[in-house]
Amino acid sequence: MNRFIVIVLDGFGIGAMEDARETRPADVHANTLKSILAVYPDLQLPTLEKLGLMNAAGFESENMRFNPEANFGKSSLMHDGADTFMGHQEILGTFPKKPVLQCLNDQLVPVKNALIQAGYKVEEKGTDKLTYFLVEDYCAVADNIDSDLGQAINCIAPLDFMPFEKLLEIARVVRSVVTLNRVIPFGGTGNTIEDILSAQEVKEDRYIGNVAVKTKSYLQGYQVLHLGYGVDASVQVPSLLKTKNIPTVLLGKVADIVANPYGKSVSCVNSEEVLRLTIDEIKTMSHGFIITNVQETDLAGHSMNTRWYKELLEIADRNLHEILSLLDEKDLLIVMADHGNDPEIGHNRHTREYVPLLVYQPKTLGVQLGKRRTMSDVGASVCDWFDCPPPQNGVSFAEPFLTWKMR
Repeated sequence: MNRFIVIVLDGFGIGAMEDARETRPADVHANTLKSILAVYPDLQLPTLEKLGLMNAAGFESENMRFNPEANFGKSSLMHDGADTFMGHQEILGTFPKKPVLQCLNDQLVPVKNALIQAGYKVEEKGTDKLTYFLVEDYCAVADNIDSDLGQAINCIAPLDFMPFEKLLEIARVVRSVVTLNRVIPFGGTGNTIEDILSAQEVKEDRYIGNVAVKTKSYLQGYQVLHLGYGVDASVQVPSLLKTKNIPTVLLGKVADIVANPYGKSVSCVNSEEVLRLTIDEIKTMSHGFIITNVQETDLAGHSMNTRWYKELLEIADRNLHEILSLLDEKDLLIVMADHGNDPEIGHNRHTREYVPLLVYQPKTLGVQLGKRRTMSDVGASVCDWFDCPPPQNGVSFAEPFLTWKMR
């Protein structure tokens, strides 16, 4: 067996980055782990403790201690802000390109003209001061107001009335015009365009959009694809592994946001389900790469629901215990995050925090990885592990874990 597995606990940060004071002042005191422990000081996460969570965090809690045998470090975010999409592109080897913050109303004329030139019917919606578009009667093109403002434009449709393929075509036209981080086409079944339009909301007197959860898009039949700015899939891990025919599996939200044209991608939100899918893949895969995103921890942060976050960490910990039992010395497991999402910080946005870097390989003990400059070091390590060409960004830390190759 020879497997490399990455589990991303979405939004599970371990303390604000130094640059937050200049770039994100509201995040200066963020520490997702410490905030959860402040509310639940008796929290026990024995598997994460064994993996070195407290070592990476730099402090001990009432029930969790440093583990001198753990392999651990922490990673900076190289991408601008604190973003799930760009976080995963970075993890898988992309050198982050800084997007331009925009609202749709900055780009109304070029976006509208591009849609009309592409042959689409475009109707204006909104308020007296702010406009968004209804395209082909069923696709709302508006600002994403659920995350950091100015980072994304949503294209939302009820999929009973507009096929996802057509929605994606509309979104690609929008993507061709704007230079912000993401254009996100998504929708579900069982809802209507009235549900989407009635979710309209304005923020900061500049951004107008449709609150995603109020559109009822998530309830059933949900489909989504994130179209990023400056992301070249050909220099990311999934494409590079193809050069050596390495099987690649993406599970959870990562399946929605990272290109994997040659492998298997399964979108899933429920934490128990996505971790069970991971365990099933490990049991059936003898050689290959798996990356899983546990999205609900991030949703708990957005909901500012510390109790839910704690319960999700306990679910992850139990499943990680089983995963560890399935690995041998030719396997490598990394447990990490993509940014923070402190549920006690006082706002419901992502937080710019260092993320833990917990590495497990049976019989390899006490490797200290230090503070990594970029999460792309993980992607570089994956490629190094499988003797593939390196990705666009990152420095491998795989060498201490490759001694089995010499035996």
